[in-house]
Amino acid sequence: MAATPDTPVDETDMSSRITPAYRRYALILLVLAYTSSHIDRNIVGILIEPIKADLMLSDTQMGFLSGIAFALFYATLGIPIAVFADRSNRRNIIAWSIAIWSAMTAVCGTAQSFWQLAIARVGVGIGEAGSGPSSHSMIADLYPKEKRSSAMSIYALGVYFGIMLGFLIGGFVAEWWGWRAAFLVVGAPGLLIALLVRFTMIEPPRGFADGVKPPPLGKVNVWAGFASLWNVRTTRHVVCGVTLTALVGYGTIVWAPAFLIRSHGMTPSEVGLFLGPALGIVGGLGAYIGGMLADHLATKDARWNAWIVGIAKMLSIPFICAFYLIDNTYLALAFYMPAAFLGAFYLGPSFGMIQSLTPLRSRALASAIMLFILNLFGLGFGPQLIGIASDLMRVWFESDSLRYALLAATFVNVWASAHYYLAGKTLKQDTANVIG
Repeated sequence: MAATPDTPVDETDMSSRITPAYRRYALILLVLAYTSSHIDRNIVGILIEPIKADLMLSDTQMGFLSGIAFALFYATLGIPIAVFADRSNRRNIIAWSIAIWSAMTAVCGTAQSFWQLAIARVGVGIGEAGSGPSSHSMIADLYPKEKRSSAMSIYALGVYFGIMLGFLIGGFVAEWWGWRAAFLVVGAPGLLIALLVRFTMIEPPRGFADGVKPPPLGKVNVWAGFASLWNVRTTRHVVCGVTLTALVGYGTIVWAPAFLIRSHGMTPSEVGLFLGPALGIVGGLGAYIGGMLADHLATKDARWNAWIVGIAKMLSIPFICAFYLIDNTYLALAFYMPAAFLGAFYLGPSFGMIQSLTPLRSRALASAIMLFILNLFGLGFGPQLIGIASDLMRVWFESDSLRYALLAATFVNVWASAHYYLAGKTLKQDTANVIG
């Protein structure tokens, strides 16, 4: 049985159990869990058009279902669950979270109205609230600082695998059996992953990968956690950068399928067959290479952990603009590939920097606060604002209104890049000042 925060940890026993092979297994299992969460979270994107037609909804309402309905509870509940995770068994929290979000995804398929679907999406958000911060904290205790960006980038592959499978499965199932069946099909496998996490994973001691003893349990001050992230210059800029990136990224993921269906005449299954692999394989490769490149360059200069992200965001802008503006479908899709690759660089280095700049006793809390800000503003308002903009622009652009709403959002990447540049300037000094 894995040690809990209330029981003494036998370091020799843990060293014999947490082997390199086990680290790889645990990371793969956490990637599977993260993949499941992003299948269930993002499948609404490929289902926007059939849901909208069946329930007679507007783009603004679909933006609400894709963003705020999920993000508000997901972001808010993440903080109290993270406080609990910093003092208890993170493995069990992750297992319960997977089970809840999987069950609630299946419930989405039974909704008969806008509000029923909104409540079910809230349930998915509640389930997913407990997984991310606990997983980040566990990975930080399994992998040392010099390998943390790479490990976090591998974990981040779950985002792209999840989007890929969600689009592929959702598009195919929706076209043949309807959007309700798609929710049921993707919800069920998560229950098996929950069982694997609960019964095959080990709860690592806090500080294990850093070679230090677990810190004493003290009173958790959530407001002090917010203040800590804000008062440290590097974490302040990383959180701002990742939030702005998410604002564009989540908005694009949710609305890109509808854009291709409306502006290029593609079917849901055709969109899934293209966007799924483009985001899953090309985006996943970008996430992995971004983390590896950050770790490699950071051995010479730690500031590259942040700067590599800012450079990638700026380089992606011309490709994103071309994707939205070119009417030739095949050429537009060709430009989407480098945009997806470069746009994925940010996750691993961003998560890794936050964990490395946070004291051991509050890593899950720091991750939850970052995810709270990122998801409340990025996931919550990204799809919603694009949906509102699309409805408002319909007066001028008619069926092309979504195209120009997405194009306008692209330039937020410039603002995000500036924050990553500023984060790099203070990274060395702030890392040296971290107190365990």
